[in-house]
Amino acid sequence: MDPTHRGRILLLACGALAREILDLIALNGWTHLDLACLPAILHNHPDRIPAAVEEAVAHHSAAYDRIFVVYADCGTGGQLRALCDRLGLDMVEGPHCYSFFEGNARFAERAQDEFTAFYLTDFLVRQFDAFVWRPLGLDRHPELRDMYFGHYTKLVYQAQTDDPALAARAADCAARLGLAFEHRFTGYGDLAPALARL
Repeated sequence: MDPTHRGRILLLACGALAREILDLIALNGWTHLDLACLPAILHNHPDRIPAAVEEAVAHHSAAYDRIFVVYADCGTGGQLRALCDRLGLDMVEGPHCYSFFEGNARFAERAQDEFTAFYLTDFLVRQFDAFVWRPLGLDRHPELRDMYFGHYTKLVYQAQTDDPALAARAADCAARLGLAFEHRFTGYGDLAPALARL
């Protein structure tokens, strides 16, 4: 083990969570936590997440006492959980970040009434064009919008921060998708206690 990392924990995280994780580390003085991120764009191909996590764990495992995976299932169909179990790693609970930002219990309570909701976090509002609009081809073929989003009824902006400019951008995203808009301040949800336990 690298002696400079003795007693330290590596957070192996989705890049979409980097800002929130760094904020929590700074707010709480968790100086024993280091962060390494995988590209957030992996979410456009969730079947690739487990292999990317396994490769990163192999790369970092000799240098750290412990690695904590800061992903929920994220569309891997249980494959990421199975990998973490096989490698003896803990990970964030929940089906996806929308659930743990809301709080997994609260998200489950709302699920029956919100299965037609499209969710954005702070990260996705900032990166809406790069992660939603352009990958779906809506910049080139706006007529596809209703094909993709016709079964959604609202866009729920789960705000991690109280930022009026970001809220305005989220409202614009809803308008571009032709959806009703709901601004819901979630803060860090279950992410904060998951990291606090470390």
